[in-house]
Amino acid sequence: MTDPLQIIANGLTTVDTHQLLPFLKDYVARERVERFVVGKPMQTNGRESDNLANVRRFVEKLQQSLPTIPVEWWDERFTSVMAHQTMLESGIGKMARRNKALVDEISACIILQGWMERRIKL
Repeated sequence: MTDPLQIIANGLTTVDTHQLLPFLKDYVARERVERFVVGKPMQTNGRESDNLANVRRFVEKLQQSLPTIPVEWWDERFTSVMAHQTMLESGIGKMARRNKALVDEISACIILQGWMERRIKL
């Protein structure tokens, strides 16, 4: 999620995949949501990753469930590496850096921040 001025991305929480759609529906019922920015899993060579088909299926369900909220894609290559680097630089301990949920939350912030910065440049 972002601040009201859409300057800084903030972590919200990490949700298991099978609980994600109900979580988002509930969140949208309580909060103003302008759009969803979804990480597009790609290989380092620029080709689509095997997981992209799963993400596309989820996005289709999301669009069917919440059709008034647009979905935009953002290349998520290297976000996990960047998240680990951010954790390392911030002094987070080795055990915490193994926490996949925390890595995913930081990666999501990196994805949203990148999308917002790109939009400002346009």
